[in-house]
Amino acid sequence: MNDGSLAGNSAGARNGLRDKCRPAFDNDPMTVRRLKTYTGAQGYVYQYYFVGKRPAIADDPEAPATEFIFDVTSDRKLTYAVSVFLPNAVLAAWSQAHGRPLTDAEQYGAVKLRLFRAFDELEDVKTHGRRLGIDTALLGESLSAMGVE
Repeated sequence: MNDGSLAGNSAGARNGLRDKCRPAFDNDPMTVRRLKTYTGAQGYVYQYYFVGKRPAIADDPEAPATEFIFDVTSDRKLTYAVSVFLPNAVLAAWSQAHGRPLTDAEQYGAVKLRLFRAFDELEDVKTHGRRLGIDTALLGESLSAMGVE
């Protein structure tokens, strides 16, 4: 009687049961998050990784914008989310001034520099830096620092 357990010893029984009971994950891509480190000017060493991006919720004060989400820790015990909002109007203004849209990589680079700025300037990112914005001036500074024209 097959009760769904993997107690059988034969490889054929295990493989047959696996095919019937569980989806095959061998060919599915897996997201690998790269934990990165940044030492802020305040002396804290932050570890962070990029979680993803999404359109800001329609009723969010930053909307319309793209929300870039990072998981951050400064003590390796508590991890919290930090959102960096890149407003559509700021992107449109840059595109109009430069005759082209920013690439995804350029947007990510500017957002990451905004995160680093919070690491450098804020004493307590967890309390005061969970929602970060980018205005036209910050976007220009970030892109200039990256050599983007």
